[in-house]
Amino acid sequence: MTATDSLTRFPPVSMSLQKTDPEAFAKELGKSFREYGFAAISDHGLDQDLIDRAYEVAAKFFALPEETKMKYFIENGGGARGYTPFGKEIAKDAQHVDLKEFWHVGRDLPAGHPYEKDMAPNVMPEEIAEWEEVIHKLYSAFDALGGHVLRAIATDLGLEEDFFADTVRDGNSVMRLLHYPPVQGDTGGSIRAEAHGDINTITLLLGADEPGLQVMTREGEWVDMNPPAGCLAVNMGDMLSRSTNGILPSTQHRVINPKGARTEHSRYSMPFFLHYRPDYLIETLPGCEREGVEPAEPITAHEFLFQRLKEIGLM
Repeated sequence: MTATDSLTRFPPVSMSLQKTDPEAFAKELGKSFREYGFAAISDHGLDQDLIDRAYEVAAKFFALPEETKMKYFIENGGGARGYTPFGKEIAKDAQHVDLKEFWHVGRDLPAGHPYEKDMAPNVMPEEIAEWEEVIHKLYSAFDALGGHVLRAIATDLGLEEDFFADTVRDGNSVMRLLHYPPVQGDTGGSIRAEAHGDINTITLLLGADEPGLQVMTREGEWVDMNPPAGCLAVNMGDMLSRSTNGILPSTQHRVINPKGARTEHSRYSMPFFLHYRPDYLIETLPGCEREGVEPAEPITAHEFLFQRLKEIGLM
């Protein structure tokens, strides 16, 4: 699939349109979400200097010796916070582990918060002095941006614009710093990220410095989804797909291995997984009933998350 084809399927929608014509913004995003489960957004407002610094900080951490990084691996923590080593995560129903390592940053809660038992505290790599200043600032920026995208989704679904505000307030959202090392030699059938759907509500993904992201269409075809520089990819997660009874599909996607000279290069990306609050009951939303489609049983976001973490080998 050529770059032109990718732009035809996923033409970036400018975030500035939400200010001038929110209905049109919601309609354009909704059209892409309903067809592909993915959309591309331009003019998203995230500080490019902050993004660049975050990539630099992440690269510093992943370049540390393995024994140093393993200090931040939390046994039986489900990968919720800190470091998850290379070859640990496996996609649901996959036969091979993914070729990646990552770090999770979560929400900082005040002492005594009702969700304290469900959301582990963050850890900080003491080797990286600027970690909190850069990484946690980007987390907050992502969190705010996700709220704006959810307003558009609510509008497209015919709900009140702020419908999702309470559903994600103090939600168990995580920012993942991802490193896919160079791919050389026999990988035993593994690829950088096997086909999977995301667990959460929506995912905001900064464009990676290396291509490789692919999305499966309704016809079962794998197509490239690499937004232009300065754009953001947004996709539906399983939680929101469940809430909408499949109207907004949580699409299978993967990251394939590079070829030729690109096998010598690492790939970095930073997805932000926006989650419902732990006690939110996931059930079919008003107006999302579909003839011939049986709604899934209601389940809390916390229960659903742990069910899925077990399926992907993190619990």
